[in-house]
Amino acid sequence: MHTIDLNADLGEGGEQDEALMAFASSANIACGGHAGNRESIRRAVGLAINAQVAIGAHPGYEDPAHFGRRPMILSAGEIRSLIHRQLERILAIHPRLHHVKPHGSLYNQANEDEAMASALVSAIAELQPDTILYSPPRGALALAAAAIKMATCPEGFIDRRYQDDGSLCPRTDERALIENADEAVSQAIQIAIKKSVTTLSGATIPLKAQTLCIHGDSHHALDLVTLTRSSLENAGIRISAP
Repeated sequence: MHTIDLNADLGEGGEQDEALMAFASSANIACGGHAGNRESIRRAVGLAINAQVAIGAHPGYEDPAHFGRRPMILSAGEIRSLIHRQLERILAIHPRLHHVKPHGSLYNQANEDEAMASALVSAIAELQPDTILYSPPRGALALAAAAIKMATCPEGFIDRRYQDDGSLCPRTDERALIENADEAVSQAIQIAIKKSVTTLSGATIPLKAQTLCIHGDSHHALDLVTLTRSSLENAGIRISAP
């Protein structure tokens, strides 16, 4: 039987967090960078515990005005401090993180920059050496984690379109987001079963993902995760955190 994780970005100010918990198998909780504060972290952790959902941290650039989606240039020391600040907020509430998934531009930039990826992964390992890094299947993040023997979980996206090189279509492109639920579910099943994805050009490329992301801040997140989970299970795919 095929098995896949459904991860949701939560604690970002959305109103659907509690409902999303019923369908996700792991939660990426914003911890005060792009979004979130101690109160929202505490609430999200409590919801995840009640729903028996794996608890992870979702650190991002400390730029809430742009929701952590604007590229920034930080030194290795600044990245270390950012990761420590944000992880320490959630660790003060829940002392064990199942996983860590960087957010937005931090995720994308680190995956293309070896020095940045190394600084980020090392900072995580200093606080949670046994956690799992959720990252793209290929790129600098997975390589940096492998270099220090940190476990990784390669990620695919249900509601984002891909380019031929396997990268996500930039959000500046109006085609970047998949708004149609049937199309998103079809992509989820293709990734889960066929280990591939169809790109914007119509090409089919390999995509070996063990977790699928649904963005909790989108207006249709609940409808999408409900339909995605039921469709995956109807296709014989078991939903479980790694």
